[in-house]
Amino acid sequence: MIDSIKRDWFSNIKGDSLAGTVVALALIPEAIAFSIIAGVDPKVGLYASFCIAVVISFFGGRPGMISAATGAMALLMVTLVKDHGLQYLLAATLLTGVFQIIAGYLKLGSLMRFVSRSVVTGFVNALAILIFMAQLPELTNVTWHVYAMTAVGLGIIYLFPLLPIIGKAIPSPLVCIVLLTAFAMTYGLDIRTVGDMGELPDTLPIFLWPDVPLNFETLWIILPYSLGLAVVGLLESMMTATIVDEFTDTNSDKNRECKGQGVANITSGLLGGMAGCAMIGQSVINVKSGGRGRLSTFIAGFLLLIMVVFLDDLIGQIPMAALVAVMIMVSIGTFSWESVINLKKHPLSTNIVMLATVSIVVYTHNLALGVFVGVLLAAMFFANKIGHFMAVTNEPGNTTGHRKYKVIGQVFFASSDQFTASFDFKEAVEKVTIDLSDAHFWDITSVSALDKVVIKFRREGADVELIGMNQASATVVDKFGVHNNPEEVEKLMGGH
Repeated sequence: MIDSIKRDWFSNIKGDSLAGTVVALALIPEAIAFSIIAGVDPKVGLYASFCIAVVISFFGGRPGMISAATGAMALLMVTLVKDHGLQYLLAATLLTGVFQIIAGYLKLGSLMRFVSRSVVTGFVNALAILIFMAQLPELTNVTWHVYAMTAVGLGIIYLFPLLPIIGKAIPSPLVCIVLLTAFAMTYGLDIRTVGDMGELPDTLPIFLWPDVPLNFETLWIILPYSLGLAVVGLLESMMTATIVDEFTDTNSDKNRECKGQGVANITSGLLGGMAGCAMIGQSVINVKSGGRGRLSTFIAGFLLLIMVVFLDDLIGQIPMAALVAVMIMVSIGTFSWESVINLKKHPLSTNIVMLATVSIVVYTHNLALGVFVGVLLAAMFFANKIGHFMAVTNEPGNTTGHRKYKVIGQVFFASSDQFTASFDFKEAVEKVTIDLSDAHFWDITSVSALDKVVIKFRREGADVELIGMNQASATVVDKFGVHNNPEEVEKLMGGH
């Protein structure tokens, strides 16, 4: 326990502190922007980001990952806020947290093992594209100063690490933000700043129970929104945790992360914030700036609150160009450039899954829908591939009128038709032996196919013997099969 605390909190104090500072600065405009998307006051997103980041640093299952208010969640809140107001959003946020805690105890985080590598790659590439696209409004219809500042910012981010000694000691995104802010303030450049995004809060958040009627009508209103928020929040958090796992070559506890996200959202709702989840962009900033432990996440949330409440005048002067440069760096660093090269190497099915995930996420901005389609396509391609690894051979038996069939491979819903079609029911034989020692029956569809084969041969007057069935297959066949049940066979044969 003590060793775990030391490792997660105090093994990288300098790196976590500097990385958390960079993340806190980058969180401000994003939290404000997501508040605007959801149709609520900027302080709702800022309070949410503070609460969620601080709480998840204690309860989350992935050290070094950043959680806060996100665009994916904000998009799901628009209609609720428009039709029923902020108080119902706060109530929905509380219920979202409850659902996520339940998901954690049900160990739904373990479902991530069903998400293929191609889906994760598509998800990462789609988010990289969305992060870049989100910066375009800050780069359109602006003066040349903005382009120059952004270019200089990118130069600082990529060239500063090359300096001896100091280049590795301080995160280059932090240097970029500080230098460009100082330059803009010194020369009084008339460019868009964080303060132009919206009014920053000037008070600390307070405990706030949602002012909504406690009845079934309220539950019926918020239930669909809470379910959607819970699913999208957990999906994005699990995917982000997987990506950070790869970046840091460490493992995370997905089920603990589910519970942590739930506790964080409940806290956010009670302090006047909206629901949130893990942020891949900010998590990448954190990792690339040297953040590895829970301390970086805690400092990001804590400093965010201190900055927006007590240093709002200074923070409001940060030029958006500096933050745009940081987010472009995140976009470039997040995108899997190797996946473009691998398009020629990987199978067509893998490429289709990856590209479909990218296309749907980018087109709809719906992360859950994109991943769902990707997983569905991957499952279909896998089932189709495995379905072809099944064959039925036959040879004459030891006596006249005896035919032996040998089944090899996996028999399930995708291969059951091929299995049935492999038998010659018109051959005049007295006995049929079906060797199943190298086969496995997986589901009800495969059992039904076996029933059909046995019953058809018996209908033609043949005596059927099944040999070599393994114990797992026998358990399924005995439970769902009907070929040894005279009454059921009679029904299937239409009483003949």
